[in-house]
This record gives sequence, C-alpha cells and structure tokens, in this order.
Amino acid sequence: MSTTDYYAIPTDSLDWNIEQKFTTNFRWEYQDGRESLINLYEKGKKKQWNASERIDWSQELDPENPQQLPDESMPIFGSPVYNRMTEKERVEARTHFQAWQLSQFLHGEQGALICTSKIVQQVPSMDAKFYGATQVIDEARHVEAYSRLLHEKFDIAYPITPALKSLLEDVLNDSRWDMTYLGMQVLIEGLALAAFASIRDSAQNPLAASVNAYVMQDEARHVAFGRLSLRDYYPQLTQSERDEREEFAAEACYVMRDRFLAEEVWERLGLPVDECAKHMNESGLMQTYRSDLFTRIVPMMKDIGLWGPKIRKSYEQMDIIGYSDTDIEQVSANDQMVAEQFDREIRERMQDIESVAGVAS
Repeated sequence: MSTTDYYAIPTDSLDWNIEQKFTTNFRWEYQDGRESLINLYEKGKKKQWNASERIDWSQELDPENPQQLPDESMPIFGSPVYNRMTEKERVEARTHFQAWQLSQFLHGEQGALICTSKIVQQVPSMDAKFYGATQVIDEARHVEAYSRLLHEKFDIAYPITPALKSLLEDVLNDSRWDMTYLGMQVLIEGLALAAFASIRDSAQNPLAASVNAYVMQDEARHVAFGRLSLRDYYPQLTQSERDEREEFAAEACYVMRDRFLAEEVWERLGLPVDECAKHMNESGLMQTYRSDLFTRIVPMMKDIGLWGPKIRKSYEQMDIIGYSDTDIEQVSANDQMVAEQFDREIRERMQDIESVAGVAS
C-alpha cells in the first residue's frame, strides 16, 4: 500500500516543490579542516548503523496504546472533552495522536535531509561539507525508520502540519547558509530532540522507545555540528545581522510553541477543535510540557552567541529562559549512553532467547 492509503485526512498533493536561489560553493582548499569538525566527521563515519538490523522490527505495538505512553501524554488529558469520551474513543484518540506526532517526526526528518544536502552545497569550508555528508545519510536513515514504524505498525499517517511546512519553507527559501543551520540544526531539530526524548523516556513499548533512542544518538552529533559551525561564524557578523537572526529565532519559537496544537487530529475525530486547543493553551500540564520542548534550543542559542536583549526578552516572556544554563554537552552525551543501553538490553534479550532454545533442544 502507498502512503496515500494511510493518510487519515486528505493531502493536496504528494509533492511539494520549492524553487530556491542560493549559491553552491566549491572549495579548492582541501586541508583547511578544523580539528573539532574533522573529529566529528570521523565519529560520524564510525557511528553509522543499519535501521533494518539494529532495530528489532518483529516487536509489535499495543493496539490500545501503541507506544504504551502514560495517559498524561495525551494533550487533551483531563479536559472536559477527554472526560466525556468513552474508553473506545480514548483508544482511537491515542492512536491518532501518536500517529500524527510520528508523522511530523517523519516529515521533519525529510526536511532535515533536504536542508543538510543544501548545507553541503552551500557551506564555505571542506570540513563542514565532510561532516554534512555523513548527516545526509543519517537523515535518510531516520526517514526510513519513522516511515517503517508508521507503515508497518500504525497503518495511519497524517500530512505535514501547516506550521512545520511554513518553518521549513522559511529555512529553505533563505539563501544564506547559516540560516539553514540555524533554522534546522538548532531550532527544528532542537524541538524534535525534546519531543523524541519524551517518547524515549516514557514509552513502555521497546520498539517505539528504541527508534527514538537511536535517532537521538545521531542527533547528538548533528547538534554539535551546528554549534561548532555557528559558534565560529556568528562573532564575525555585525550586531544588526545578529539581531536579525535573533528575531527569526524568537518568532520561530513562538510558532513552534503556539501552532502545533494537533487540530487536524481533533477535527478528524469529530471533537470540538477550539475546546481542545483551548485546553492545550491553558492546561498547566500542557504548558509545562510545551516549555520543556525548548530545553535544548535555549542553551544552544546562548552557546552560539545569539544571546542579545531581543532573544532573552522573548525567552523570558515564554518562561523558558531558565533552560539557558542547561549543559547541552552533557545532555548529548546522555543521549548517546541511552542508545548504547538499548543495544546492551537487546543483546541480553537475544542471549536469553538463545539460552532457552539451547536448553529446549
């Protein structure tokens, strides 16, 4: 079956074409590599993995709660709408919301694939081109993994949301190479990482948790790539140029906080969309969750040097400035360790199976 058959709501077209104008950079100096990026490139080569082999696709999802997430992960949990629903309706809502969320991960990863290939073309240093090439294959693998999870285990998918589509369009239409880094590597990927972590750490289903854990292990390197590249570049800009980038980042954060309300899901299920959105905007639980989505973005913005009055004021208004002291390197190191723990658990499980089989024979 094609993806079209899985979409829970119609999509206008299966193709989205963006006409772009930007400069493609060729570099004839091949020995100008920065040690930090060359080391990251070496790590990227060594850490490649096969989604068909590393992930145990034989595992099934729970038909009533696919990823076995707590009820509180439903954004309308505790609302009058939710309280009026029957258990059957809640099962349907859980399944559709989880499929919607994973669909946005899938579309976002394709966005990262396109953006990173653009970075390889544009970035004016060979070391960044080298590392960017490893990220391109990483992103293709992520698209493969989320696509397989949706097609084989959910049988439901959703089109890209207007908010994510708009952000991707802004990033791809900007001809400046650093804006592709800022929009994708820092902002969109930063938000996605926090969302991935919420599933990795809360899902009781091992397949759902492991897919997110392995994707996050790669993303830890991608975050470092963006930080290292922009941290070197932004001090070279004028204050007005940095102000422009801070304004873009602040507006993008407002969009990501306020416009990802899953209206498509509530409408598809015949629920009162305005009432669901109102709960998501006003619920203390949801406000905390939506703020937590910026745990990685805020410290990265500070680290790359976009930390002027404009961005700090915006983050104060959003009540997320407290994340500025987060140790992003420690967070990324933890992402790698968690993925390695999943590998150990899989090896132990396989050893147990082989041991039982040996006894039985």
